[in-house]
Amino acid sequence: MSMLTPSGMGGKYRVTGDTYPRMRRPRKRGRLVAALVASVVVLGLFGWGALQLFHVFTGDDGDTKANAAPQSRPCAPAATPSRALKAMALPQPAGVTMNVYNATVRGGLAKTTADELAKRGFKVSKFGNAPAPYDKKVIQTALIVAGPAAEAAAREAGTQVAGSTVKIDPTRKDKSVDLMIGTAFTALATPADAAKARITAANPPAPKPTCATATPTAR
Repeated sequence: MSMLTPSGMGGKYRVTGDTYPRMRRPRKRGRLVAALVASVVVLGLFGWGALQLFHVFTGDDGDTKANAAPQSRPCAPAATPSRALKAMALPQPAGVTMNVYNATVRGGLAKTTADELAKRGFKVSKFGNAPAPYDKKVIQTALIVAGPAAEAAAREAGTQVAGSTVKIDPTRKDKSVDLMIGTAFTALATPADAAKARITAANPPAPKPTCATATPTAR
């Protein structure tokens, strides 16, 4: 009987041979994997920090376009319009002969507007629907049309409708003014607002200078 055979078990459960199972602790692979991951993270952080220090000492921020200093350019004068507005004395309402036309789909605007302008001292020659070239084509509050000889009168008429536009027709020879009531029209300007608009119409402000867009330059 072998010395390893438990007492009382006879020879049935004898342990034979000279090879025995080795009893050792299992390897902890989890710790090994965690250690490898930690090493990779530490190396990555070290490399990133070194790269940031390199940018700090060399003055390179890594984004030249985003942090480029804009290059200033002098302002250029505004483009000269085809007809530069100039200061001029405006006539009194009694010196303006006006035709009032309705260029909208709303009925009755020409007559009611003409009546109100007449109360304000304007000479209303006629009123009615707008001529075909303007009928239902005026989207602003009003369009004032006149010839070169009636430019001052046209500006005076324009003071009565806020947001109106003056159009000078070089082919027109008479001194009358056509007021085309547009889609955005709601009512004539109040007498107080018309008086303020008259000052601006007589002395139009100079065009504002325009500045060229700044071009970024790398630092």
